[in-house]
Amino acid sequence: MKKKIILIGSAYPYRGGNALFIMHVYEALSQKFDAKIFNYKLMYPPLLFPGKTQYDVSEKPVKSSPNERLINTMNPFNWYNVAKRIIKENPDLVVFNWWHPYFGLCHRGISSLIKGKFKGKIVFITENFISHEANFLDRFLTKYGLKHASAFVALSDIVNKELATISEGRPVYRSELPIFDFVDVGLNPEKSKLREEFKIGANDKVILFFGYVRHYKGLDILLEAMPAILEFDPNIKLFIAGEFYDEYQKYSDLIEKLKISGSIIMQNLYIPNEEVYKYYLISDLVILPYRSATQSGILNIAYGFNKPALVTKVGGLAEFVDDNETGVIVEPGSANEIANGVKKFYELEKSVNFEENIKMKVNSNSFNKFPELFEEILKDLKL
Repeated sequence: MKKKIILIGSAYPYRGGNALFIMHVYEALSQKFDAKIFNYKLMYPPLLFPGKTQYDVSEKPVKSSPNERLINTMNPFNWYNVAKRIIKENPDLVVFNWWHPYFGLCHRGISSLIKGKFKGKIVFITENFISHEANFLDRFLTKYGLKHASAFVALSDIVNKELATISEGRPVYRSELPIFDFVDVGLNPEKSKLREEFKIGANDKVILFFGYVRHYKGLDILLEAMPAILEFDPNIKLFIAGEFYDEYQKYSDLIEKLKISGSIIMQNLYIPNEEVYKYYLISDLVILPYRSATQSGILNIAYGFNKPALVTKVGGLAEFVDDNETGVIVEPGSANEIANGVKKFYELEKSVNFEENIKMKVNSNSFNKFPELFEEILKDLKL
């Protein structure tokens, strides 16, 4: 009989990389285990969510794993009912997906209620350890929320090291984010037709900033790098595609101040799944000019399209880029570094086969062995 694993995390109909990740986890674990997802029926209260909607408005989801929407993150009475349901299911492992300290109270509540029955059987997958914009409360909620973990799965070396500060002898296992493949969601027309759709000239080069815009992602630094980039090659266009969680006017004012509006294409909206492929296929290079990070689903989407990335040397980002082979790594916080990195990429492109290097990188992704990792966890925990 297959061992049973309950996954606690967001999944469709929620949007974003966290939901996509847990559905990949479900798909991987279902190869060898009886896996179930306990999803949220209320994840973030509207007051705390900066975007327009928490739900995936795409016509076609990338993945739509079966799940039960059970958990209300704000209701302790609900946590009691969820705990009762977990106990009734009697799984061999209960796996929480952790990415933000907001979930500290909810995850602590549920794990406290089941710890007696499932001692040694509670695993936390830690996408992040401390949030990108952490304060004292974030740090407290993180330590509080992870208290009852029997073991951890870290998705980057930086998170692995950070967990050592609280693990207290509990095992920490290592994996990676999967490669997020959106290719089959769209119709994949010719690149030249897509360029016409976005009014991009045949001789233009395109660098892409994709995803939610927040201060830690460093879009302002990239914009400040554009005059030097355009001095190198005036045909380079910067495409910014994603919903602004930061003040939009601040960025549009900076574009006007730098007098680069003719080289910027900016779309302030959530990109539905069936549209994602367009932005990557027309681009030469995906740029992640982050001030801080652990890892990023944006990079893994880029790899899904065999697109190289320019990343800053922060958190775990640089761990997933082979410098000068699958992308370019630069120092953070510097417009000059970003500009030189873009120049370096276009010089390297003449001699480096980025696409083939990325294909080899994708094949070696440790997420491909996720089921084997959980077999190891079950064995080590003697379950």
